[in-house]
Amino acid sequence: MTRNLKITARKADRKNCRVFGHVKYLNSQVDARILNLSPTGAALEMKGPLHAASGSKVRIEAENLGLLEGIIRWKHNGRVGIQFDVNSNARAQISSYFRFFHKEMRPVLAVRPLFRTAVNVERTPQLTTSTPNS
Repeated sequence: MTRNLKITARKADRKNCRVFGHVKYLNSQVDARILNLSPTGAALEMKGPLHAASGSKVRIEAENLGLLEGIIRWKHNGRVGIQFDVNSNARAQISSYFRFFHKEMRPVLAVRPLFRTAVNVERTPQLTTSTPNS
């Protein structure tokens, strides 16, 4: 990240994605979803609490990405920003993901329930018909 007029900016543009994986910190592991990704970092949405402070070293493990190590840069409302360790292996893994697996995703603005409740399944729509008065 570079500083310009006391404004922190990213070194690389991030692309939206939906990759599921795990974040490991010390002996704990939390399921997560990678929301956006770049060669230098990622933003993740955590499924549970991650008891790690900013500056802590974590590991991200995802099927399409492999194992990546990085440092937590920010945490807010169940989301975490991670800056990857700069090494050729991490850059190769991320470029491989973008080359073979990445599909452009639009951000999700509203959360919809994945499963219908039993009340909604049993309810059938009722059709009403009206006949014109003669």
